[in-house]
Amino acid sequence: MSILRVLFASLFSYIITADGSSLVTGQIKNLVPFGDSYTDTTAMADGGATWPSYAAGYANVSLFSFAKAGATCSNNLTFRPFPPVFESQLPTYFAEVSNGTLPGLPPDETLYTLWIGTNDVGANALLTGQGAPGVSLVDTVSCAVNWVKIMYDSGARNFLFQNMVPLQNTVLYSADSYLNRYWTEERNSTEWNVFMSEITRSGNKLQELMLQALVPSLKNAHLGLFDSYSLFEDMIANPATYFNGTAPLNVTGCVHSCVYRLNESTTDTGVCTIATGTDRDSFLWYDELHPSEQAERNIAKEIAEVIEGKENRWTRWLI
Repeated sequence: MSILRVLFASLFSYIITADGSSLVTGQIKNLVPFGDSYTDTTAMADGGATWPSYAAGYANVSLFSFAKAGATCSNNLTFRPFPPVFESQLPTYFAEVSNGTLPGLPPDETLYTLWIGTNDVGANALLTGQGAPGVSLVDTVSCAVNWVKIMYDSGARNFLFQNMVPLQNTVLYSADSYLNRYWTEERNSTEWNVFMSEITRSGNKLQELMLQALVPSLKNAHLGLFDSYSLFEDMIANPATYFNGTAPLNVTGCVHSCVYRLNESTTDTGVCTIATGTDRDSFLWYDELHPSEQAERNIAKEIAEVIEGKENRWTRWLI
């Protein structure tokens, strides 16, 4: 069968299953997330709790998180000195399953999620030409999609795949960005902004097509695609719907803003402006790269609907 026929068949399957939910109310009892700092429940790069903690609470399920801040899909593709999905998070998961640290999780009662890509495509990785030789966006996306296959082969059956947010709207990658804790070298911020817009949109479309092509091999499984990109676009366009802080609503700045001098060491503190108390809940971004805690609550509310077997406007069920 040609790749076009596979994609067409996958697309047709997507069309007839996209409405509603593939999960049943009360079915999911366990949430097992993988990913980077957007999902890490211990580093808490949003200055507070991240979405898995809130979602597990909202949906009243048990949480077993393996996401780690700074992660990419694979350090063999885009190296960073942090625990990647394939060389660290998956081995840790399988080790805990094997040694009994992780309790037995019935496949039909467990939802596995992956939110990865922010570090793979960003500064010190694909954006700045620092991936392994010959590595492209196709490779990092293929790696993420392969996570589904690895988990399926191990017995998992319920998956939620979260695509990348519009990273060009973070402070770090905006056209009018400033030198910050993530990058203090000279750069063309307009060029970064344009390239990031292209790479996130292209990466998300590649993810969708690759996941659809994978569907025929996932017998008796459920695979949802959570559109983080569109959710964040909606938060940007309609902030009053999502943010309720006591400061003016702000989707371009951040709670914890630190300005650095050219080539200043990122181990320095910079000159910081920090929102406190309930003012924090007016912001989309916590710092120059990470969503705010209120944004994470918004994500959690949507994913809690998925866990509860409800129809969710940001989730497409491919199978």
